[in-house]
Amino acid sequence: MGEKFSKLKTENKILVMLAFFSISKGLWENFRQLWLQDNNLDVTQISQILSIASLFCVFALIIFSKKLSLNKIKGVLSFSIFMKGICLLLLCIINHKEYINIINILVILDTIFEKVITISVYPFIVTIKKDDKLYSKRKLVEYLFCDLGILIGGIFIGRTIGKVLISYNVCLLISVVFLALSFITILNIKSPKVDEKRVSLKDAIKYLSKDKIIRIYTIYYLIGKIAMDTGLGLKMLMLTNILNFSDSGATNYLLIVGVLADLLGIMALKYLTGKNDYMTITIKFGIRFLLYALSFVTNNLIICFIAITWSILISTAYENITDAPYINRVQNDFQMMFTNIRYIVGLIGTSIGLYFAGSIYNLGIPYMLGLSSLFMIFQIGMAYYLIYLRKMEKRYNE
Repeated sequence: MGEKFSKLKTENKILVMLAFFSISKGLWENFRQLWLQDNNLDVTQISQILSIASLFCVFALIIFSKKLSLNKIKGVLSFSIFMKGICLLLLCIINHKEYINIINILVILDTIFEKVITISVYPFIVTIKKDDKLYSKRKLVEYLFCDLGILIGGIFIGRTIGKVLISYNVCLLISVVFLALSFITILNIKSPKVDEKRVSLKDAIKYLSKDKIIRIYTIYYLIGKIAMDTGLGLKMLMLTNILNFSDSGATNYLLIVGVLADLLGIMALKYLTGKNDYMTITIKFGIRFLLYALSFVTNNLIICFIAITWSILISTAYENITDAPYINRVQNDFQMMFTNIRYIVGLIGTSIGLYFAGSIYNLGIPYMLGLSSLFMIFQIGMAYYLIYLRKMEKRYNE
């Protein structure tokens, strides 16, 4: 096994590390809201702590942006994976001990380290190779193995193996095991040395602000995050508390739809990406908007369920159209900083979206999807405009 691993290309070794991390992430994220609820936090408290955790990530990533260089990225990844494992292990130990403040602090720290890991993977790959398909491949690995984590949870949750009942906390412990495998994997990856120009946050903002397409993409990304998390930020609680799924039923549902989404993402990347990018955006976001709006107008939970299913199903498809062209247009020297800025913006959007989701949760799913659809109007309009600008730029350069 070790010999086979050593023969892999470096970018593929990083993807193996990402796969282990994603299994851990998928398993923990799937049950995190239920684990918190099982530790006597109500829905409002859960949404607030997750929202606050996202805001703390913003401040952490601003500091991270000032300190990180591409040649230090392996060390940052290794440290973050290790510390995330410590946070999860401590949460596992204090389960059902009513240490609410400690739980909140650990959830915040866990979220920070998770985001640092997530934003660092692609810049790590970029030091070796950069293209739109590799970006989508990296995203598909993340999605696919997150679903594998959900599968592991779905298989074991509620079962008794030997004398051990597989509870949310046992799933958390299994998540720590896969995180340990991710840590061991990255320790066996040789960090590439790159000639890089150290870029300050100020210089990066100055460089990026000169590019109209990047400016608009950043706003588009913010609105998209608000829309997504307003509608689906609390999906596990929505499925179990409102749509009356059992925890295992909700897990199996998310697994099946997630796997189908991964397959659709792979097929879209290889066969279904049409030449008309406007049509691609309409398929990805336009149908979602119509279903969300219809859910609000009809106040029908069946339509809400269909809307949720479609939203998850299409989530991994067409990222080579919706994100990769804008990320890869940034020069390598600014790539790491832009990735940080993008995630900071995304975390602000997630924080706002989770706040809205928690605030209107008691009104029902139709209101959550309805509010999300309002943000999607702006998201879709900006997506179309970005495509227009890219096409005009291409014609001008020809």
